Amino acid sequence: MVRASGPLPPPPLDGRIRVVIENVAPHVDDGRYPIKRVAGEQLRVTADIFADGHDSIRALLRVRHAAFERRAKPGAWDEVRLSPLGNDSWTATVALSEQGWWEYAIVAWVDRFGSWRDELRKKHEGGLDVSSELAEGAQLLREAADCGEPTLAPQLRAAADVLTGAAGQAERVAAAVRDDLAADMAAADQRLHAASSKTYRARVERVRARTGAWYELFPRSYSPDPSRGSTLSEAARRLPAVAAMGFDVVYLPPVHPIGTTYRKGRNNALVAASDDPGSPWAIGGPAGGHTAIDPGLGTFEDFATFRAAAEREGLEVALDIAYQCSPDHPWVREHPEWFRHRPDGTIKYAENPPKKYQDIYPINFETDAWRELWAALRDVVVFWCEKGVRIFRVDNPHTKAFAFWEWMIADVQERFPDTIFLSEAFTRPKIMRCLAKIGFTQSYTYFTWRNTRAEIEEYFTEIASPPVSDYLRPNLFANTPDILSEYLQRGGRRAFQTRLILAATLGASYGIYSGFELVENVPAWHGSEEYLDSEKFQLKPRDWEAPQTIAPLIALVNRIRREHAALQTTEGLRFAGSDNRDILAYLKTAGGQSSPVLVVVNLDPVNLQHGFVSFDPSPYGLDPAGYLVRDLLTGIAYTWRGDRNYVRLDPGTQAPAHIFRLERLST
Repeated sequence: MVRASGPLPPPPLDGRIRVVIENVAPHVDDGRYPIKRVAGEQLRVTADIFADGHDSIRALLRVRHAAFERRAKPGAWDEVRLSPLGNDSWTATVALSEQGWWEYAIVAWVDRFGSWRDELRKKHEGGLDVSSELAEGAQLLREAADCGEPTLAPQLRAAADVLTGAAGQAERVAAAVRDDLAADMAAADQRLHAASSKTYRARVERVRARTGAWYELFPRSYSPDPSRGSTLSEAARRLPAVAAMGFDVVYLPPVHPIGTTYRKGRNNALVAASDDPGSPWAIGGPAGGHTAIDPGLGTFEDFATFRAAAEREGLEVALDIAYQCSPDHPWVREHPEWFRHRPDGTIKYAENPPKKYQDIYPINFETDAWRELWAALRDVVVFWCEKGVRIFRVDNPHTKAFAFWEWMIADVQERFPDTIFLSEAFTRPKIMRCLAKIGFTQSYTYFTWRNTRAEIEEYFTEIASPPVSDYLRPNLFANTPDILSEYLQRGGRRAFQTRLILAATLGASYGIYSGFELVENVPAWHGSEEYLDSEKFQLKPRDWEAPQTIAPLIALVNRIRREHAALQTTEGLRFAGSDNRDILAYLKTAGGQSSPVLVVVNLDPVNLQHGFVSFDPSPYGLDPAGYLVRDLLTGIAYTWRGDRNYVRLDPGTQAPAHIFRLERLST
């Protein structure tokens, strides 16, 4: 005899629990972080659920909103029955109707009555005597009558009497398997020895968290007097044109006072001329810090004027949050302990080799005064929320403590639930994903550097599919004040059109920095991604009516986005086939009655490209024998058949893409 050595393992919490719940989805890191959804979206939950033997199982998805404690029935869950998918997989779908925090979990147990009912039916159909089984069923009915819903007790006892009564066996079996009796027993079910999954969370936000078109502008570059910068009130004159291009969000770089110590000059020169305005990211001076406005931009009244003008145009104002300080920032004097110092006692300026930022002091998140620091940084966001701002683009969040972001974002959203945070983190993939998990609403991506068909297909398949899509929402900026990609530098006007269409249709949110519509593509030097005469360091008035403008195309593409729900989500992205490596094709859907959209793009900004695009039209409700593809850019419709059709895109004579709406042929 072999004897086990050592102490016995502790018994399970309840050894009578026979059901196993595994692989609940969606979740993020097994529930450590919430999934993200938008109010009105569906939450589809799947799980593997099974038990030993051959008994039937009942499983419910339990869902509740964070406001459950304020409801008439505190702590009450809404419950939806899960349906079997086969192979022990189950699913249920619920609507997340309100913003805020939601919880969801699965509970499952052996369905004693359902198992008995199935066994009874099989034996009776096999010609066996089922007297014993009928007696067993009567016992189950009486137990449910004694312990279940009191209003059901009389009819359950009456049903039990029928099962053990004098009627013939066939008649009693027919009474036992009635659907209404099964429904009564389901309502009276005590869920004996039920198994429960862990409870998962969902952060449900407003629609702008999922979709929007952003336009970035420097408000100081719109003065009618070329000898000075513009005020926010003067910059507001540009807003009707931004709105006319169809944008939803106007994003401002920091609007705070700019330091003079080590102020950078034109083209990032280390010595500034007397009239150089400096970089807006060198925050702080005698006029104040992160809760002040640069005197050149005006006053808080000017800011209110700008925001009101934006709202009249249907635009929402987004503000840059950059947690760093000029040497002239009040915090440098008042809280030197919040900064990292060299051995000689001087504060260490920021560096990103080979770049040096002598005009910027980074925050030290390892300071012993971190609690006070965290509160002050949080209060900056709260201050601007109280000024009416609800969207923040956060500069370089990957260079600040992750724990701070998780705490700060949660704290701000508790006070202002509709606040959106965009992570500007061009860094390693796992860090970008971590920032999304801990609370950032949207994330910058590697889109700028994904140019070939293979690169785009691989990258967007990754970020538009679970589990990444459950927490990371991409915002595809085609350019930024820091990034002028090689593709844009070399490809000219057609390259700008191509990248616009890709950004606006691959993702639900995208953005451009002003000047994109004018095809500004001159780098500081060969091999650089910096702009020559960068607006970060100088005023930059522009001729918005210049002949090379692509503003009409931007307006058209944004109108198409607003009119087609398929382009307002990333989750419905699927790539189609193409026999030409320079032709990228992908389909977008949004469920329901929304028309599917097929986008076909010539990635070569110079040469004509043609070939065959292939996809199965059947899953999109189309008859392979014939269907329409209507180009929303031109209005021209074509009849396609089957799963392989020809396209021809000539950048010399037409737009470099088709945006097709797929339609059934008229009968």
